[in-house]
Amino acid sequence: MGKKIIIYVAQEDKALSIEKNSFGTLQDGTEADIFKLTNSKNVSVEITNFGGIIVSVNVPDKNGKSADIVLGYRKLDKYIDNDGYIGALIGRHANRIEDAVFELNGKVYELVKNDGRNHLHGGDTGLHNVLWKAEILSGEGIERLVLTHTSPDGEENYPGKLDVTVEYSLSEDNELKIDYTAVSDKDTVVNLTNHAYFNLSGHNSGEATQHRLFINADKFTPVNDECLPIGEIRNVKGTVMDFTKMKRIAEDIDSPDEQLVNGKGYDHNWVLNTEGSIKETAAVLYDPESGRAMEVYTTKPGIQFYSGNHLSEKLIGKDNAVYNARTGLCLETQYFPNAMKHKNFPSPILKANEKYHHITIYKFVNK
Repeated sequence: MGKKIIIYVAQEDKALSIEKNSFGTLQDGTEADIFKLTNSKNVSVEITNFGGIIVSVNVPDKNGKSADIVLGYRKLDKYIDNDGYIGALIGRHANRIEDAVFELNGKVYELVKNDGRNHLHGGDTGLHNVLWKAEILSGEGIERLVLTHTSPDGEENYPGKLDVTVEYSLSEDNELKIDYTAVSDKDTVVNLTNHAYFNLSGHNSGEATQHRLFINADKFTPVNDECLPIGEIRNVKGTVMDFTKMKRIAEDIDSPDEQLVNGKGYDHNWVLNTEGSIKETAAVLYDPESGRAMEVYTTKPGIQFYSGNHLSEKLIGKDNAVYNARTGLCLETQYFPNAMKHKNFPSPILKANEKYHHITIYKFVNK
C-alpha cells in the first residue's frame, strides 16, 4: 500500500474512525484507495473502492488475540483479475442466469457467457471490476463509507442507466453493515451482494470445514450439474442440506448426495424463514477453536452458502497464504439465482425510477 492520505475520526473519543490510504494505481492511471474502519473493540475492516472489495476483517478471538478472518490480497493488481470474486461487491445480477439470457417487457436481453453457457455475477464488467467514487459521511453517531457508481444503459447489455450506492459501516456492537440502494431509468434486473470468503480461524489457517453453521431456512432451491436452480423449492428436513440446527460443515460435505455432487460441495441458495426482517438471524457461522462467531442478518429472501469448492493453490493471498479449496466460505445474501427463468421465485425486476434497497449485517461475537 502507498502513503497514508488522511485520517478521519468520527467522534471526539475516537471510538469509531475511518482511515484512508492509497491502494495503488490502475492501468488507466487512476488511483484506488483503501479505507480502514475501526471501533474501540479492536475490530477493524478494510475496504477498497475498487470493486467495493472487503480486503480484511480483523476480529479478536475468545482470548483477545486478533486475526484477519477474510481471504484477500495486499496488492491492488491481484484484484484486477479476481478469480473467485474474492471479497467483491457483486452486480448487476449476483449468481447465475441460465443461457445468459432473460426476457423483460417482451424483449430478450443476451448477456455475456462467462460461466460455461451461463451468465455469472454481472459479467466481465460487473460492479466487482470498476472503480467506485468514495465518500466518508457522518450522521447518527456512526461514520459510513459511501461508494457510488453509475452503470450506463446497455452495459453488459443490461437495460437502464443504473445508479448504485453502497454504504459500509462498522458499529461499536461489531456489526459490519452493508446498505445497498439502486435506481434505474428503465425497467431492469438488479441483485446485489458481497462475495467475501470467511474463515473464522484466520484467513491463512487452512480449511474452514470444521466451522459450525446454522441457516434459518426450512427450504432450499436444488440445482442441476451447472449449479443452476431447477425451479423447485425443496424441504431440507432429513437431508444433507439441513442446517436448521448448527452443524459441522464437514459432516456431510463429501456425501454422494446428488446436490453435493452437482455443487462439488455446498453452492446452493437457501430460502430464508426471516421474511425480510433485519431483526431475525438469517445464519450463524461458528469456529469452536477460536470462539469467534459471525451472525448474519438481511432483508434479502435468500442466502447462498458457498463452501469455496473451486478455490485453488494458484491463489496466493495475504501473508503468502495458499487459498486451496474450502479455505474460506461465502454467505451471500441475495434474490434466488436464475429467478428470471422461474417465476415462482422472488423477482429481481426493478421498475424504472423505483428504489432497490436491501441491508445485510455481519455481526462478530465470541462464544
